[in-house]
Amino acid sequence: HSAPCTAEVQTPRDLKMEAIKKKMQAMKVEKDNACDRCDVTEEASKAAKVRADKAEDEVAELVAKSRQLETELDLTAEKFAIVSLQLEEKEKSLLAAEAEMNALNRRVQNLEEDLEKTEEKFVAASGKLDKAGTAADDSERAKKVFQNKAEDDEKR
Repeated sequence: HSAPCTAEVQTPRDLKMEAIKKKMQAMKVEKDNACDRCDVTEEASKAAKVRADKAEDEVAELVAKSRQLETELDLTAEKFAIVSLQLEEKEKSLLAAEAEMNALNRRVQNLEEDLEKTEEKFVAASGKLDKAGTAADDSERAKKVFQNKAEDDEKR
């Protein structure tokens, strides 16, 4: 292997070694590229995990808020049912009060009519009483006249 000549001649062994070196360099570049891709992918994975964690937190918040809203809805529905029943009772009371008012109005009207008739009867009875009083006065005067006349007749 001692070839002191200036133009090197490559032996098949040297060519094989050269090919192996090139292959190793290509594999190293490939490995470096793969490591770079691995790093990029790991960073993307970390970012995705952070986003996923945030999304899970948001979902948990939304679930909690949803439960709270359902509870509030249930309470509001219960209050609505109670107020509806109270309103129904008030409406029934109002109808009963209106019916009672109508009955009292009819009673007042009947009493006013009775009062009118009674006043008319009173006026008529007063007129008859006045006539009867006048007739009684006339009778009394006539009686006195007849008594006086009878006394005069007796004296004669």
